[in-house]
Amino acid sequence: MSLFVFDLRPSDSPYVERIWTARNERGGEFLSVAAARGELVISRYQGQLSMTVRGPETHMTTADCPSDGEWIGIRFKPGTFLPQFLPGTLRDRHDLTLPDASTRSFWLGGSAWEYPTFENADTFVARLLAKGLLTRDPIVDAVLREEIDTDTLSRRSAQRHFLRATGITHALFRQIERARHAAILLQEGVSIADVVHTAGYFDQPHLTRSLKQLIGQTPTEIARMTRQLSLLYKTTPPPRRDNPAL
Repeated sequence: MSLFVFDLRPSDSPYVERIWTARNERGGEFLSVAAARGELVISRYQGQLSMTVRGPETHMTTADCPSDGEWIGIRFKPGTFLPQFLPGTLRDRHDLTLPDASTRSFWLGGSAWEYPTFENADTFVARLLAKGLLTRDPIVDAVLREEIDTDTLSRRSAQRHFLRATGITHALFRQIERARHAAILLQEGVSIADVVHTAGYFDQPHLTRSLKQLIGQTPTEIARMTRQLSLLYKTTPPPRRDNPAL
């Protein structure tokens, strides 16, 4: 029996990748898998609400989940972040929970904000943008598309932009995205051999090492869904390269 019940939807905002919600009835341990994107998470536990700003996760960690909890997540597209809280300072579960303003609101940018819902999260994001509390670095998209104009911006400068806006390097971003893509394929029943080829790994040992570090399980364990993982969903896989270690 799964620990969580997830629901998720796409967003109308060009700054947001997914809006998700999760709930559970029993407590337990789960694997928080590597994630290359930051997010805002609204938690409801024992009748109390809280807003947490989260950064990227560069490896799997084991986490405990209390019973009877509810969560809403606003997961950003790469390069979207709150300038007040740079993603690198939040990396690897150095999360920041914002102070309460009331039972229905929290403090951000010197103002009290009502907690968003799963349904109105897009409106909440639009308000953050209007107040200058959320931004997106367009250079990150150019790096991901490998379309940097070296006449106007050096590759080193582009990588600095990428690191500041995402909290991780481009190389690590690709590794995380590839591992998450491979995990989804395995859960869908794709054979390990086909996942090695499709996701662009050298061989099965390379796949296994990557998944153990970033997802926390071997390919066989992921395929059998032996343990509860944090949120995984389909995204556009990173483009393949001749050297998949990059």
